[in-house]
Amino acid sequence: MSKRNTQQRRQIIVNIVQEQGEVSVESLAQLFETSEVTIRKDLTALEESGFLLRRYGGAIKLPSELIDDSQENLSKQKLAIAHSAANQIREHNRIIIDSGSTTGALVKALHHSGLVVMTNSLALASELTTLECEPTVLMTGGTWDARSESFQGKVAENVLRSYDFDQLFIGADGLDLARGTTTFNELVGLSQVMAEVSREVVVLIESQKIGRKMPNLELKWQQIDKLITDDQLDPDVKMQIESLGVEVIIAKS
Repeated sequence: MSKRNTQQRRQIIVNIVQEQGEVSVESLAQLFETSEVTIRKDLTALEESGFLLRRYGGAIKLPSELIDDSQENLSKQKLAIAHSAANQIREHNRIIIDSGSTTGALVKALHHSGLVVMTNSLALASELTTLECEPTVLMTGGTWDARSESFQGKVAENVLRSYDFDQLFIGADGLDLARGTTTFNELVGLSQVMAEVSREVVVLIESQKIGRKMPNLELKWQQIDKLITDDQLDPDVKMQIESLGVEVIIAKS
């Protein structure tokens, strides 16, 4: 299917969710006469862009308190977070960049010489090879997960355990102030290993996702060293996170 048709399908999905409040993967696959894998990719992309919220078997309308009035503003937030994250990196660092849209923005901000970068994303690995700073690019390998568009599984975990890294840069679908980062994806084993083999764990997340509770806990607060978010973060929430021993960095957009 062409890129144009993909965009049209996703716009229709957004309209359906706005009108009905929820929708199932099965019904969308039947409506568009396409595979459920394709629909899941659509829903993942739309959630990352802030249009809806994934749930098991489908998606629901984004709660009003989480809606960002401007997608342009959302993009500015991602870029600001990415540049703040890049400022945390030193030349010749060995880093992991997890798959995701916000972490993808970090790749564009890399300019450091002598970097070694591990990722589980084909898209990010491809983009890393085009950078002028010419980092050494490593891939986890493993089992391809269409839902997250990344490699997961035991093979990927074993590859990671063969290395040690200075920093992990990882996003999140949500952040539970009581537990830590959360996700709709049940495959959290690789994220755990990424954190284990990294001296510093840095979470990149837009402020609108903070307080969003997904069903699966990804990283506990004890595993997180720094959190980088945008300047819309509530000061009281910032203090609450810092009380957990996590450094909070505010990216000015």
